[in-house]
Amino acid sequence: MFEVRAEIIKNRAVVANDWGLLRLDEGDAADNVTVPEDKVIVPLTVWLAQRATLAARLPRIGVWLASDERPEALGGDVGQLAVIAIDFPKFTDGRGYSLAYNLRARLGFKGELRAIGDVLRDQLFSMQRVGFDAYAPRPDRSIHDALKGLSVFSETYQASWDEKTPLFRRHQRDVPAPDNNLAAGI
Repeated sequence: MFEVRAEIIKNRAVVANDWGLLRLDEGDAADNVTVPEDKVIVPLTVWLAQRATLAARLPRIGVWLASDERPEALGGDVGQLAVIAIDFPKFTDGRGYSLAYNLRARLGFKGELRAIGDVLRDQLFSMQRVGFDAYAPRPDRSIHDALKGLSVFSETYQASWDEKTPLFRRHQRDVPAPDNNLAAGI
């Protein structure tokens, strides 16, 4: 099945989407499914099975990972891909957060990191913190409402991909000057 959404959220704005998404239908085999000629994000299994052919189409090919797949399976291809998407099969499946963080922090992925699947407004702020910069919210929800999810908090406490220093190290504390009379015992 080939999906094309008109709009996505990218870099904190609603923009036109120029990438299609290929999902395998039941009975499709990764090694012989036909990949459309447009810009397309293919499942990891298709990338691995058809890598020799698809690599010639870079940068017009992206890869998406299911929540139970490992980004290390991409090997050295991570740096050549323009888009990597991570599928959230349901709102409560948080494995995609770890995948995103590992792609950015450990594997050095610099391209577009897109959240797909059951993506809701409440998740966007946390997704941004681990390295996502593009989101395809569920089609039954308002994309403009979802965009507001990126700015729900003005400050974060913990360090993460988007802020390397925790708040207690960023905040300059006002330490009162010592009271000389108290120090002298008066």
